[in-house]
Amino acid sequence: MVSGSGICAKRVVVDARHHMLGRLASIVAKELLNGQKVVVVRCEELCMSGGLVRQKMKYMRFLRKRMNTKPSHGPIHFRAPSKIFWRTVRGMIPHKTKRGEAALARLKAYEGVPPPYDKIKRMVVPDALKWVLELWNP
Repeated sequence: MVSGSGICAKRVVVDARHHMLGRLASIVAKELLNGQKVVVVRCEELCMSGGLVRQKMKYMRFLRKRMNTKPSHGPIHFRAPSKIFWRTVRGMIPHKTKRGEAALARLKAYEGVPPPYDKIKRMVVPDALKWVLELWNP
């Protein structure tokens, strides 16, 4: 994403289709901290490792977390795929510092491909692709 000379491209558009959530999020987080602007499209087609039943149980446990005294003050549970990806990246960035806030502001995540990005060439990250990982780990 960043060229060898250290000069960043204007904006990188990443197609999240068939990418593993955590692997893509870690690569995007690193690029954001390096000063790169990143746009992630088609977040609804991200993959998660593990079986369907395990992932569903894990997500339901996450949704049950709340604050007993006033549940509206408890954690916010995002349901949109783009927001889940954004939250995953936020967990990999020091978001309570100025540097982390600035890095997180450089991230845009969308479901589908919105009009400004449908004509721009989209990038694929081979290190985070599900199919490549399955070939290496049969």
